Amino acid sequence: MPHLAELPDARAARDPSGPCLADDTARLDNRAFRDRVRAAAAVLRSRGVGSGDIVALVLPNRLDLVVAMFAAWRLGATVTPVNPALTEGEARYQIEDAAAKAVITEEAGHPLGTLAVDELAQGDPADVSPEPSDGLALIIYTSGTTGKPKGVMLDHANVAAMCDMIVQGINLGPDDHSLLVLPLFHVNGITVSVLSPLLAGGRATIAGRFQAATFFDTVERVRPTYFSGVPAIYAMLVSLPPEVVPDASSLRRVICGAAPMPAGLIARFEERFGVPVIEGYGLSEGTCASTLNPPGGLRKPGTVGLPLPGQTVAVRDAEGRLVQDGSPGEVVIKGPNIMRGYLNRPEATAATLVDGWLRTGDIGRFDEDGYLVLVDRIKDMIIRGGENLYPKEIENVLHAHPSVLEAAVVGAPDPVMGEVPVAYVVLLPGEKVTPGELLAHCRVYLARIKVPVALTLTDALPRNPVGKIDKPTLRTLAARP
Repeated sequence: MPHLAELPDARAARDPSGPCLADDTARLDNRAFRDRVRAAAAVLRSRGVGSGDIVALVLPNRLDLVVAMFAAWRLGATVTPVNPALTEGEARYQIEDAAAKAVITEEAGHPLGTLAVDELAQGDPADVSPEPSDGLALIIYTSGTTGKPKGVMLDHANVAAMCDMIVQGINLGPDDHSLLVLPLFHVNGITVSVLSPLLAGGRATIAGRFQAATFFDTVERVRPTYFSGVPAIYAMLVSLPPEVVPDASSLRRVICGAAPMPAGLIARFEERFGVPVIEGYGLSEGTCASTLNPPGGLRKPGTVGLPLPGQTVAVRDAEGRLVQDGSPGEVVIKGPNIMRGYLNRPEATAATLVDGWLRTGDIGRFDEDGYLVLVDRIKDMIIRGGENLYPKEIENVLHAHPSVLEAAVVGAPDPVMGEVPVAYVVLLPGEKVTPGELLAHCRVYLARIKVPVALTLTDALPRNPVGKIDKPTLRTLAARP
């Protein structure tokens, strides 16, 4: 495979008029893609971006984001994609933590931006020679239990290894066509739905915002061979009215990650649409995927499959010993896809990368066939429709309200999203504030998906014998109908 920085040139040289990248408004063949990347690189270079610099992309899903990413790589720079739904304060934290030299936004005059995305097309497409870098390709931000997002540092070797594993794992080739429905600020969207098909000689189409009612219209029009989704997407699709009978014959397989998908949901999707679901598991810290149910072998719903070639996945007990008897323990991973560390977080890096292993914080076990079964999560993480939410971050916002004494956030089961956050709050004595006012406070500081769907005022929070808030009890309470 060519270096990522050289991919636009390699594709254009091999098949100039072959299809490459599309979205709802434009289509680029290989030559046009290369020229757009060259033009964008020229603009970035004119703004002082060079090798080792960071470029932040505050953009929704559109092909210009991919063009900007490759343009930055062409200059030896690093990309950090920013969720455009974040509040200004949340986005500013990421941009400043990464020390971004350029910030590309959708419109001119954006309070965070230094460059509007439309300006990238105004550069001179005369060749800006690729500068292949062994340094960082991506800094992907993922929240931690401290409540502040951490920048996962992925170098070009990490990304190349991951894409090679994906290409092999799901048997991608030149005739594959991915339909991107996941956000491009996630490493899944970048690697599984864009980089891997492009590296395999295939192409990618970037869909707009996911809507179950119109999704299969897009499938019938675009004719993709696969897409990657999260359980919430599949739940919405199987919930479509029975009269919806789409032509899904172009799909060879679909992929599910980000959160465990119930075996019953897999069965309902496959029975209704006639397309096999390939379930996998991984973390941003592992550049996306570490296990996969093999498309050409035994698929075991309820598991997340076998370790991908080139990775070692194991289970360790509380003392750090590898578990060999099928009993549960912490899932740990080793391989060329493992991150370089957390940006500016040496202590967090040392706690996560131990003796060459990535500690996942997930509890799992291997079944008799060597397939990984996820049992639970060590962390308090809530997975809402594939998005990782961290209660501590939400609790910190609630604690900042002048009337709040204590706050605890847990996940409550949801038939579509998997889990949603709910909050339990104790007010300071004598304070009068309504749940609605506290939720309005949350909306000022948190992205919409992080705002609790329900908030209960209570006189006291349950505690365990050592005085810590008893979240298992709260989860039980939140699960009651």
